[in-house]
Amino acid sequence: MALSRTGLNPIPGSNGLAYSAQNLSTKLIVPVPLLFAGQFSNLVRRNYKGVCCSSFRNAASASSMGSQEDSSSAFSVCLEEELDHVIRFKMSDFKILDRVSIGLGGRSDEVVFEGTVKDSGSPLYNTRVVLRQLSSAQAQRRGKRSIEVLKKLVRRKLLYHSYSMQVHGYISLPVNVDSGSFILVHGYHGSFSLRHWLQQSDWLPTLEATLALDEESVRKVGEDTTGGPAVSRQLRLIRILMRDLLIGVNYLHSHGLAHTELRLENVHISPIDRHIKVGILGNAADFYKDGSDGSSLDKLDRRQMMIAFDMRCTGFIMAKMVMRELMDPMIFTKFKSFLTKGYDPSCLREFMLEILGRSSAYGNAGFQILDRNWGAGWHLLSLLLATKPSQRISCLNALRHPFLCGPRWRVVPSMDIIRWGLGSTAMRISEEYIYREPQRSRLAHFIDLMEMLNPHPKPKNWMELLPGKWRLLYCTGKHVGLTLRQPPFRALVGNVHLTVTRASKLKANLSFVSDIGFSVMVGQDWPHDKAGKSGRLQVNSSFTLTAGRRIYLKQDKTTEKFFFGPSSNVEALAQKFTGKKWRKIIPFKEFPSSLPAAKLTSSDIDVTMNVDAPLNQNIDTAKTVLQELRTQIPPEIFDLSKLVCGTYVDSRLLVLRGVNGSALLFTRSFVDRNGSS
Repeated sequence: MALSRTGLNPIPGSNGLAYSAQNLSTKLIVPVPLLFAGQFSNLVRRNYKGVCCSSFRNAASASSMGSQEDSSSAFSVCLEEELDHVIRFKMSDFKILDRVSIGLGGRSDEVVFEGTVKDSGSPLYNTRVVLRQLSSAQAQRRGKRSIEVLKKLVRRKLLYHSYSMQVHGYISLPVNVDSGSFILVHGYHGSFSLRHWLQQSDWLPTLEATLALDEESVRKVGEDTTGGPAVSRQLRLIRILMRDLLIGVNYLHSHGLAHTELRLENVHISPIDRHIKVGILGNAADFYKDGSDGSSLDKLDRRQMMIAFDMRCTGFIMAKMVMRELMDPMIFTKFKSFLTKGYDPSCLREFMLEILGRSSAYGNAGFQILDRNWGAGWHLLSLLLATKPSQRISCLNALRHPFLCGPRWRVVPSMDIIRWGLGSTAMRISEEYIYREPQRSRLAHFIDLMEMLNPHPKPKNWMELLPGKWRLLYCTGKHVGLTLRQPPFRALVGNVHLTVTRASKLKANLSFVSDIGFSVMVGQDWPHDKAGKSGRLQVNSSFTLTAGRRIYLKQDKTTEKFFFGPSSNVEALAQKFTGKKWRKIIPFKEFPSSLPAAKLTSSDIDVTMNVDAPLNQNIDTAKTVLQELRTQIPPEIFDLSKLVCGTYVDSRLLVLRGVNGSALLFTRSFVDRNGSS
């Protein structure tokens, strides 16, 4: 006989042979055979506390002077009435196994056994089950709650068995036994929880074999192929698991219950029916309290908050499945701290790119998965982890999201997803750093589309979203590098940030600070040695933001010039927008002559530059370095007064236009180069 225990207290009758571990959920260890030398009756010989219903507890306190025999008899009657819809077992009905699976490791107040039903008259004959001994009052409440939930969900018992650990019943104890334990009997669904699966080095092929993925199973998530590269296989598997998890959680929500404890440790995958099991539902909470006097609005708020909490937990599960780096507690702490501080989860990609870097032990497979389909994975993750509970996506809408739908399913994207896809694609192209004419044309085209679909055209929206730190991704103006030139001092420009602060909430005054980090490379070996001397250039200016319009001018046939340069070719844009592909999503029947924009009026600028020794010893050297920087960076970054309007802003991306028509694309940034947020 064997058992698993996570507490520090010794188990009576075990002769010190009981298995003990502090935290089974954080470390994967192999199941160890553990022999038990005592009688099982010694294990459950404690005082009953907190097992009976509240009405019985009140009655018991009122008649505390009664005899011990009457109390024991009343307890037995109460227990049987409360648990009459599940099977009442005896200890003799089970054959206890000599092993305990590590994935079943419980809490400090639980002792876990595995066994098989040996009663030939039982409908569970020869079935492997889990016996969970619950000692504390809180643990007993969890066990009783899991049986109550079964009573609520009995109308759709098939779905309950598909997406939850099947609670079979409990073990009845003799009335004269002075015991404080409650033993719950529930189904066995594999040796590992989802956390333990992900900790395996060969988790992908092993889990594929466990789920027996074939053409029929992948067709259920809209896929049309099996196998393929590792990233495609992982995406396919994540779709299957996430859809199954969302169906199970939605099943609970549709019955007025919230799980409240969705974690990798509580999620199991059954190799028999190949379904996700979301635990024994011992902490499931009702949306509406019985007999509560609250208003209907309060009940709706409670329901919304509980659903939002479950969706946030589902988002954490998805993030850990996709980005396995988050299995590291230190990285996950940074990830969770980012959300706790109230930052918008739509900026998670920029944040994770900074803390993980571009080289990871897992090959950045998570970034590749989330970047697919125009960044649909990042969009779903941001909706699951939204800061405001009212903005979090529901289970049904998540099941319809393009990230969880394979290529065989035709998904009609919302306007929000279209905007997200345009911005994500522009970001991906800008990261290629190969700005040939096709890339430049595509980037300019995507920026024009984003400006057409700007969700926040009013100045009050700009005053709320514009303040913050932004990193420059791309400029549609002229690009000058180091390849074909021979400057006296070669400067390598690093990150370019634009920090916007609002002086007062009552006024539309803004402070712009452009911060350019660079290094000056001295000598002829600069192609191989990029260390150089570091420097920093800062430009400050004040702006006033008012409502304005960006006017599209017609082409001048005599001079062949455009007001906004080649990126705003009105005829080319109008021709694309009248096509069948964009006609349904563009909110204009005809191509507009102007669009609303945020007009920026600047004051004087202040320029400061710092460089390391010995370059700071000579004023002429500093002038040469400054001139080289002005050659490489966009002129609007050095002279902020050349910024004339803002044409697109949301929680993630920003587009500003210069006086010459060039567009500057920014993404919101929260992390400095040293890695501190």
